[in-house]
Amino acid sequence: MDTSVPGISFAADGTCSKCTEFLASKARRPLLDPSVREAGLRRLVDEIRARGKGRDYDCVVGVSGGVDSSWLLLQSVRLGLRPLPVHMDNGWNSELAQTNISNLARGLGLDLYTHVVEWREYRGLMQAFFDADVVDVELLYDNAMLGVNYGRAAAAGVHHILAGTNHATEGMLMPPSWNWHKFDRRNIESISRRFGGPRLCTFPAIGLAQRAWYRYVRGIRWVDLLDYLDYRKEDALRVLKAEFGYKPYPYKHYESVFTRFYQGFILPRKFGIDKRLLHLSTLMLNGQLDRAEALRLLNGPPYPDAASMEEDRRYFLKKMGWSEAQLDAYLVRPAVPHAAYGSSYAFVNAIRGRPH
Repeated sequence: MDTSVPGISFAADGTCSKCTEFLASKARRPLLDPSVREAGLRRLVDEIRARGKGRDYDCVVGVSGGVDSSWLLLQSVRLGLRPLPVHMDNGWNSELAQTNISNLARGLGLDLYTHVVEWREYRGLMQAFFDADVVDVELLYDNAMLGVNYGRAAAAGVHHILAGTNHATEGMLMPPSWNWHKFDRRNIESISRRFGGPRLCTFPAIGLAQRAWYRYVRGIRWVDLLDYLDYRKEDALRVLKAEFGYKPYPYKHYESVFTRFYQGFILPRKFGIDKRLLHLSTLMLNGQLDRAEALRLLNGPPYPDAASMEEDRRYFLKKMGWSEAQLDAYLVRPAVPHAAYGSSYAFVNAIRGRPH
């Protein structure tokens, strides 16, 4: 961790505040105790089975093609659950991600539900976000992914969504200025309207009201199942590769071509953000990565090689219909906070006494 992380401070021995906060939070987590974790897992599995009895599925599992969600899907089947894997396709999937998802679903004998957002609509929303110069362009994917998972859970009549989010590989909190609230449908609609983007049609947006309805009226729970397991990424990769022909990615969330380009090119160059700081530090603090190896990876480029970065850059320009000049102009414009546009969280933050 370094001073590019907003709000960070360092003790005399070089220990940083972000790592101290993470370790303190980790120490308060009861699921670190194996007996507590195992008992909690048994109760959770029994609850999912009971509430899904008589239905085609007893839970929904969101899958992206990454190792976390792939391992989650495999473990849910091994636990005796009957999951429906759900994938949100925004037009940026790498061929490798599609292959990983298909191989795993087929190998486990599972149905697979994929929601495809119409490309012109999604491209128009992305263009509006680029014109707005906000940091979290991935808010579009994350919000749609949440909307698809909650929607399919409701349609299938199940009460549990199992997610690949976990403390083992992504437990360190993201600085607030590095992303935005993932249920802020109003922010998406406001930015699209402000910059001539499309109305939402095939985009499965979800806002705070919809989330509350799914959660408190329909009783749908979002469960980080991997936190109930002794999840070690390298062990998971070995099993997935050996049993399902899984192909790994160089960095976290690189199963999407755009996410790869966004995290490896746009964020560092326009916003001065390198998310590998958080991802690698989390693995290191959880004993899954040696500090020397983490530093070696961090000191290298965010792409496996220069040729891959150039290939993704050209693909991005072609798919978005941009010229080189448009990309250059975008990269040098100053960032604008999401709160400069309409947001559902302005009212929420006002109630909490927090800045917008």
